[in-house]
Amino acid sequence: MSKYRALDRIDFEILDALQNNARLSNKELAARIGLAPSSCLARVRRLTDDGVIEGFFARVNAQALGIGLEAMLTLRLNDNSRRFFAELAGQMMAREEVLSVFELSGAWDVQIHILCRDVAHLHRFVNSLSEKPEVAQVVTSLVFQAFHSAARPNYTRVP
Repeated sequence: MSKYRALDRIDFEILDALQNNARLSNKELAARIGLAPSSCLARVRRLTDDGVIEGFFARVNAQALGIGLEAMLTLRLNDNSRRFFAELAGQMMAREEVLSVFELSGAWDVQIHILCRDVAHLHRFVNSLSEKPEVAQVVTSLVFQAFHSAARPNYTRVP
């Protein structure tokens, strides 16, 4: 059972429109959905207050910020160190280099997506992880190209 109230067709239309262009003004969004601007604004506020809309952001060109490389770090934790994941995730998300941290199933335990200035910066970051007693192994994969989608599939709709 979902912790979110049931969303209706208009809510889904608002979410679809904002996922495609979060910069739409309320007036533009209301016209696209076919609502009065005041009703549209109330719905967007409710979706935000309810946690359905988690935020709005701008995707910034990495090179403009001096980011020279992107990497995925895959970690294997020592036996019985899975409880360490929450602590590690908190430590990693506090670092400016880290975009996301994933707890994995299978042979690997953790994946960390990072952005660095250069190879020396990446090397220092990887060494800081390798020094943690809970970390058994770190494998680094450089990202050559990345394609992103801001849109999320809607699995609540009945086909």
